[in-house]
Formats: sequence, structure tokens, C-alpha cells
Amino acid sequence: MLQCVADMNLSDSYGRVGVPKQLVIKRDASSIPEAVNKAGLRLPLVAKPLVADGSAKSHELSLAYDQHSLLKLEPPLVLQEFVNHGGVLFKVYIVGEAIRVVRRFSLPDVSRRELSKAAGVFHFPRVSCAAASADDADLDPNIAELPPRPLLERLAKELRRGLGLRLFNLDIIREHGTRDQFYVIDINYFPGYGKMPEYEHVFTDFLLSVVQSQFKKRALADQY
Repeated sequence: MLQCVADMNLSDSYGRVGVPKQLVIKRDASSIPEAVNKAGLRLPLVAKPLVADGSAKSHELSLAYDQHSLLKLEPPLVLQEFVNHGGVLFKVYIVGEAIRVVRRFSLPDVSRRELSKAAGVFHFPRVSCAAASADDADLDPNIAELPPRPLLERLAKELRRGLGLRLFNLDIIREHGTRDQFYVIDINYFPGYGKMPEYEHVFTDFLLSVVQSQFKKRALADQY
């Protein structure tokens, strides 16, 4: 699903949207260091479970700081280059044509000094869940500023077409120190909309629009 974003190479006056380098490891943790080197991924790396079954473990992220720690990871998983983003991500909910954005606390930035001294694997359960809301937090305006609306609208439109989905959400980060470099780090189809503000009205409007569209198609078909 993230490959769809990478293939877009979306860039306009409002910003650029990409995907961090990533690698899928299906088995054999001993092969991870070699696979990482071959793919050209830079440490630290975020490890995400490949299976998303709704369990607590499926929501757990790990951050691997050094080559040796890669051997401690448990496949199947996705490895993704970590991008400093001010510890805040934007969860973008798409319901048909509607778009809603909320801020969530995320993994903290990693400095060069920390990277040179830290070792091992650090686990982070339930990152970006509803309890980690950052909407009312006192944040640096450069970090808290939402992605430009026109950029999100174009991204949502391209993903609806490319993925064939109308109900999904995105996790987006802004690279720390930039204003217009964004990365999509996760896509979920039919996510838990109960965490989205005003989800009842948005979802009802979406269902009504689907029914109205079907009625129009039937009416046109009857004419012919």
C-alpha cells in the first residue's frame, strides 16, 4: 500500500510526499543485518509487525539502534528508516471525499549523539493511539502545523484511485527541520473510526452519498 505513495512521487507548491525506505523480513532474524545492508537502509530502524490482527503486539513498534540489535527482532516484520519528526504524527482519516486530521504523539527524535551511544532494541507499545492525542498540547508551531489541505486532498484522491479504497487512514509525519517534506509511514484500510472527531456525522453523510449514487445509477439505467 505504501508503494502506491512512492510511485506517485507527489510534489507540488504545497510540499513533497514520500515514503521512508523500507524492507519486509518474513523469516530468519539472522539474515536481517545482511538484508539491511543490501537494501541500503540507515540506522536507526523502526520495526513493525507484519501481521495486524488487532492484538496488543500487532500495535507494538520497536526501534533498533545498531546492527547487533537487528538480530533480536522477531520476523515477520517491516523495517522502515526512522525519520526525525518532532515526536508528532498526523493521523489522516478518509471517508469517501471527507478528510479529517488529528495530531498524535509519536516516537521521539533521535540525535546523532544518542545514535552513537545507544544500542539495543527499544519497544514502544500503542504508539499514536487515541490516548496519545496531541491536539491540545503546547507544541512548537513548526511541529504542530497540519499538512496543507490541498496536499492532503490530492494525496487522498490519488490513493482512492490507486488503492480502490474509500475508507482508510494514513499516518503522516513532517521531517523535523523542514516545512514541506512529508512521509506516509502507514496506511490502514477500514480503521477504527470511533477515534475520529465527529465520526457519526461524517460516516452517516458517506453512507447517504453511497445510497444516493446507487439510486442515480439505477435511474439512468432505467432510462435506457
